[in-house]
Amino acid sequence: MTLEEVVGCDNTDRKMQTVNQALEELLVTAQRQDCLTAGVYESAKLMNVDPDSVVLCLLATDAEDEDDIALQIHFTLIQAFCCDNDINIVRVSGMQRLEQLLGVNEEDDSSTNTNKEPRDFHCILITNPHTGSWKSKALQEVANYCENCRSQNQWIPYLSLQER
Repeated sequence: MTLEEVVGCDNTDRKMQTVNQALEELLVTAQRQDCLTAGVYESAKLMNVDPDSVVLCLLATDAEDEDDIALQIHFTLIQAFCCDNDINIVRVSGMQRLEQLLGVNEEDDSSTNTNKEPRDFHCILITNPHTGSWKSKALQEVANYCENCRSQNQWIPYLSLQER
C-alpha cells in the first residue's frame, strides 16, 4: 500500500465518522424539535400529506431485516417517492444505535403505558418546520454527503451507525 492510499483511507474514515456524528446529532435535534417521524406507515402518511416538508429520509435495516420482503417492498416505494420529490435518502444499519438515540427512556416508559409496542425505526423522516427558523449544520453535512455520493453514481448512500 502506498502512502497516498494510506492517507486517502484515513481521510475517508474520518469523513465517514464526521457524517455519522452529524447524522446522530441531526436525529437527536430533530426529535427534540418535533421534526422527526418514525415508522414506515407514519412516514408514508406524512409524505402523502406534506412531501415538501421532508428534507431527509432514513431507511434502516440490519442483517435480520434483509429477508423481510414486505419491508423491502415498502423501501422500494419510499425510495421511488423520495427520488420523484428530490428528498435525500440514506440507508443505514445499526437499529440498536437508532433505538439508543431515539428510543423512549425506561423511566419515561414506566410512567406511561407499559404495554406500549416498540417504535418502528425502519423509516425515519426529518422534516423542516414551516417557520424556516431551523438551520442545521448537521443537516447540511448529511445533505453534502448525499450529493457527493450521487456525483459518484451511488444513488442511495449507506452509513453504518455504531453502538456506544
